[in-house]
Amino acid sequence: MISLTIPGFNDHLTIEHLVLDFNGTLAEDGKLYAGLREILNDLAKKVTIHILTGNTFGTAEEELKNIACKVVALPTHQLGKEKEKYLQRLNPDTVLSIGNGRNDCLMLKAAAIGVIVVQREGASAEALMAADVICPDIFSALELLNHPLRLVATLRN
Repeated sequence: MISLTIPGFNDHLTIEHLVLDFNGTLAEDGKLYAGLREILNDLAKKVTIHILTGNTFGTAEEELKNIACKVVALPTHQLGKEKEKYLQRLNPDTVLSIGNGRNDCLMLKAAAIGVIVVQREGASAEALMAADVICPDIFSALELLNHPLRLVATLRN
């Protein structure tokens, strides 16, 4: 669990869940970015990690094995709504979500903090507008959880 106060944004925030998209966020062309396995396993000591995917490349289960996370393959029809419904079951006020695609918009809006990453796959303009924080890559986004005062500096009013 990560607790922080962000003046003018959220006076008391407790992040219990990290909800991530897979392709375009944690992976490129279905392959997990090198170095993420260790980072995610370290973060799993602080928060519960949920990885939501339409499994476009059919590689999510294999790529994410040996990571302390819950991998959830969702139906690709209305994937954005499915991601939002999943988040609602967790209590969105305790969620930091990270994504990049159009189907991440509702998830990014619903979370206490929505983070978008703009990597080689790019990012949806619609998702960009739904996010609270924009990061250049997944490594920078995940570092926010290890250094939460960066979130305070970015989001306070």
